[in-house]
Amino acid sequence: MDQANGLRSVVENEALSRRNEQMVPGKKLPRVIAVTSGKGGVGKTNLVANMAVCLSQKGKRVVVIDADVGLANIDIIFNLRPQYNIRHVINSEKTLNQVMVESSHGIKILPGGSGFSDLTQLSEGEKLNLLNEFETLSNQADIIFVDTGAGISSNVLYFNSACDECIIIATKEPTSITDAYAMMKVMSKEYGTKRFKLIANMVDSESDAKKVYASLSGALDKFLNNVVLEYVGYIPFDRKLQQAVQKRSLVMDVSPESVAAKAIEKLAQALSKAPVRQTSNGALTFFMNKVFEGAR
Repeated sequence: MDQANGLRSVVENEALSRRNEQMVPGKKLPRVIAVTSGKGGVGKTNLVANMAVCLSQKGKRVVVIDADVGLANIDIIFNLRPQYNIRHVINSEKTLNQVMVESSHGIKILPGGSGFSDLTQLSEGEKLNLLNEFETLSNQADIIFVDTGAGISSNVLYFNSACDECIIIATKEPTSITDAYAMMKVMSKEYGTKRFKLIANMVDSESDAKKVYASLSGALDKFLNNVVLEYVGYIPFDRKLQQAVQKRSLVMDVSPESVAAKAIEKLAQALSKAPVRQTSNGALTFFMNKVFEGAR
């Protein structure tokens, strides 16, 4: 017990030290953005990948963390075959930089695999090692996307609540809307998250996208207190995008002039220009600390 308490103290002191180091006036810190959904099959991971490509093309340094436990597939979309995943970092077998793989677009990918499936079982030493490794990302990225799993499992909620921003992906399907609301409700009541962003995917028109937003926003106003949902934009249903998915390609690569690609580019532009609301000062140590706190 004394050893565990000692390691916990080291973790906390390390976090405080990192925070003081990073709160240097004028120092730009990475934005940590969770992209999630209430249910699967809404195009979340594909959207993350394509937005990452857009932002990389605009000169942003982008890192994608695959936090979809058990169904990690961001590396497949980028046609990568990573040899290692975050479990090797936790076990001190590899450093974060040795595990990360880079796409042809210059995007760094942190493969998830089943690395966080036993998050609650990590020792204090493993947590400290992971915290130190994650801090190395602070100087390597402008934007860090955390591609979470779908639904309201514990791991999904840990990552969503730890990020500076949380983007919900929903379609016009009633089940998608209902599940998106359920996720925001749980995060609001159990984790205190009060601000979300919405991207409506695979809709026929902006009018349909606004209906998705109105349904969710109306439910939040009626049943939850002080929860704000910001409408970011939408991606129209586009066969070019579907064809790219079937070919395990990115629509930004194979059909950059398509309607879907143009919409994704517009969304990426909006995100890059959005005011940064950093509840954790963008420090990766505090991001991981919040993940660990949720897992206790």
